[in-house]
Amino acid sequence: MSHARLEMTSRKSRRCIALALSMVALTTCTNVIAGQEDVLEIGSRLELFVDDRLIERMEGVTLRLHHPTPREIAVHFDEPWVSQRTSASPENKFGGFVTVFPDGDRFRMYYNTDGGTPDVACCAESSDGIRWTKPSLGLVEFEGSRENNIVVSGPGAVVFAPFKDANPAAPPDQRYKAFAGGGSGLSGLASPDGIHWEPIRKEPILTQGPFDSLNLAFWDTIEKRYVCYLREFVDGVRHIRRGTSEDFLNWNAASPIDLGGATKEHLYTNATTAYFRAPHVYLAFPMRFVPSRNAVTYNFGTSGVSDGVFMTSRDGAHWDRRFMEAFIRPGLDQDNWTHRNIITAWGILRTGKEELSLYYTEHYRHATARLRRASLRVDGFVSAGAPYRGGELLTKALAFEGKELVLNYSTSAAGSIRVEILDAGGQPISGHALADCPEIYGDQIERVVSWTGGSDVSQLAGRPIRLRFAMMDADLYSLRFRP
Repeated sequence: MSHARLEMTSRKSRRCIALALSMVALTTCTNVIAGQEDVLEIGSRLELFVDDRLIERMEGVTLRLHHPTPREIAVHFDEPWVSQRTSASPENKFGGFVTVFPDGDRFRMYYNTDGGTPDVACCAESSDGIRWTKPSLGLVEFEGSRENNIVVSGPGAVVFAPFKDANPAAPPDQRYKAFAGGGSGLSGLASPDGIHWEPIRKEPILTQGPFDSLNLAFWDTIEKRYVCYLREFVDGVRHIRRGTSEDFLNWNAASPIDLGGATKEHLYTNATTAYFRAPHVYLAFPMRFVPSRNAVTYNFGTSGVSDGVFMTSRDGAHWDRRFMEAFIRPGLDQDNWTHRNIITAWGILRTGKEELSLYYTEHYRHATARLRRASLRVDGFVSAGAPYRGGELLTKALAFEGKELVLNYSTSAAGSIRVEILDAGGQPISGHALADCPEIYGDQIERVVSWTGGSDVSQLAGRPIRLRFAMMDADLYSLRFRP
């Protein structure tokens, strides 16, 4: 037999063995399904594999945290009204807090100083999320000139945290809102255009501190109310608390979020957001601070190193902190190993058909302070992944709406995914068994699953079903039943 034929036979054997092992695991899983359980009503919404919410059982499959790819420098924080360096105080006054969000045909960015004279909040704009400009707004005078991009000046600018209000009841002159202030309280600001800001009322709207971090608020489109995420200390450890409000002015007493049994770590900021493609899923990107470590000698007279981490929630109060490793590391650049670097900006932007962009600070306090863009595949935070030897994933009982099952997935050249639909009792539905599903391989954000009878599954809509994935050297990021 030729070498090429031997190699082909070997490949076929390995594939058969992997499929056989997967089938054994699948059969085992089917056998443990007993009785009826609550059915997850997922409708036609996008579902991410960032936690166990959809998963009944995995054999040889694990949830994998993925890491964004560092890209270009998005913004240098080098304007004189931001850096404000002197011979006595040579460090950059950039505060490290950044927010970004889509706004019509552009993206907006806001950032601020800390310890400036005065403190200011500034804005930048972009049409693609990659190239950013700093508009000359003519609003605030700095050293005799209004040729700058300052939108807010004074003590409140240090923790200026704006958002575009998705509340349909928000009046036109309050389409943009923000927290600002610190110290004795957080004030509420509003704007009709994201540029011209005014206090909503004279008194602070939140007074229970501490507030020396980027304290966030936004309109939750699922809960139909405002939520906020604030600085907190629990037993001397930096933590996060959550509050809610019906009108943005009157807030309930914020309480610490629940991280389950996760190891306590200093979480300095939080960057919490409802993921825009699946707003029922919260994502957070806290800056993890390790105060006792010094990696370099030039740490501006203080100690501590930091990185970025990742966690998720389904209700905003109880969080899945299973991934303890860093989401973003400081890397080889030694100027990222000084204190309070790698602060992830609030906001996730879609900057391409297949790409998300996040942003994080580098060179905090250095003259070269800047914001770097990082890219991630759409939905690509976490995947259910199988190795080359194969594995399988069985979902809980689901009820869907729609006509087609769409997967966001990736395989190697030798890898594959097959999908089976089972009834509530765990039996394969005729025409949708594993053997009826041709191998799926490649790398796509939206791949429609087909069986020998086609891709239309609308006759199963509303019925309790389960999905069984037989996988080999593959990652599954998200699924959706769409019309």
